[in-house]
Amino acid sequence: MKRITYVLSLLTFVALIFSSCTTESVEKEMPEEATIDMANLKIEIQAMEDAYAAAEQAKDADAIAKAYYSENAISYSRNNEPAVGREAIGASIAEGIAKDTLGGHNVYKVVDLFADGNFVVEIGSWTEIDASGAEGETGFYMSYFEKEDGKYKCVRDMNVTTKTMKDAM
Repeated sequence: MKRITYVLSLLTFVALIFSSCTTESVEKEMPEEATIDMANLKIEIQAMEDAYAAAEQAKDADAIAKAYYSENAISYSRNNEPAVGREAIGASIAEGIAKDTLGGHNVYKVVDLFADGNFVVEIGSWTEIDASGAEGETGFYMSYFEKEDGKYKCVRDMNVTTKTMKDAM
């Protein structure tokens, strides 16, 4: 019985030594994650939002869809069914632009970013500006981006208004 206990103790000790050596070599083999420069990332995403707003003001829904959204994107817009795919999102944006009779535009602002590797989540705010320059309705949006061919593309987005349901009626 003592011999079995001694052998088991010895095997346990040897297993611990090998496992600790294995752990060190695995840690050394793992690549270090690249540090994300959040300040530059914010500038990059804000530039995308500014280009979106400029194309929207120019009434170019196709430019928005191609530059901003990935091919398989889904856009969840308030009071509408989700638009699935870049083409459907472009059509939805074109429909909204066609309904604009006031000549206003939107301003989009990055509020917060969360990034990890090739993925970014943006929390942003939007403000409608009418033709006279006065601020109108406001709200928030969330966009999820993935890097495609070195550039971020929106894969999912959704937006809400700060207007209450009573005000909207």
